[in-house]
Amino acid sequence: MSEDLIRIEEQDGIATLTLNRPAKRNALTHAMYERLGKYFAAPPPSVRVAILTAEGEHFCAGGDLGEHQTLDAIDVLHTSRRRQAIFDRMQFSGIPLVAVLKGAVIGGGLELALTAHVRVAEATAWFQLPEAAHGLFMGCGSTVRLGRILGPDRMAEMMLTRRIYRTEEALGLGLAHYGVAADAGLSKARELAATIAANTTTANWFITNALPRIDNMAAADGLFAESLAVSLIQTDAEAQRRMSEFLNRKGSR
Repeated sequence: MSEDLIRIEEQDGIATLTLNRPAKRNALTHAMYERLGKYFAAPPPSVRVAILTAEGEHFCAGGDLGEHQTLDAIDVLHTSRRRQAIFDRMQFSGIPLVAVLKGAVIGGGLELALTAHVRVAEATAWFQLPEAAHGLFMGCGSTVRLGRILGPDRMAEMMLTRRIYRTEEALGLGLAHYGVAADAGLSKARELAATIAANTTTANWFITNALPRIDNMAAADGLFAESLAVSLIQTDAEAQRRMSEFLNRKGSR
């Protein structure tokens, strides 16, 4: 059951999704992809932030290759498009996502990690794109997501040579934002999630949805979109309440 392979818990407005297939280094099955897609299609209204973590020593070793052996070209095309849609849903659900990375973060596992808005890498994490050795290619959106981070030149080198980046290098490249000791990732993710949850919901929605789209726009269009975003964020009822409280406190000093 996909429910057993991805555990979902919620506490204080923070959902924790745990990949639970440690014997297979948390390789993703079709059912696991669909479980993620279903959750982020309609997150519970009470959830303000989500954490993506994994059971065992590894975050995710990619997709389960055993499920791909019988697919023809059209099947692969549709599978790729479906998974791209699921990962887009994770990135653009409006719920900020914090990923805890450890051990293997490779292939489709790296693609999954890049849907997260904040990435915490433990000292054990290693990042690799080994697909070419198996006659495979990116299929879940990383030619776009990873290409933006590394640039096409460095990404091509990473794929061609199957180069491995460790946590310290990954931080310098932007594959991760925070580096922590082994087994300290979830604690750091919870700390960050609590900080993010304290933002207004509208601000978090625009941060996670507007910035990637503005990056695709011409400068003039991006500036116009920025003005639309600030007008909606700043006039949100929660923002107005917080601004009034802030000004009242300042005025009473």
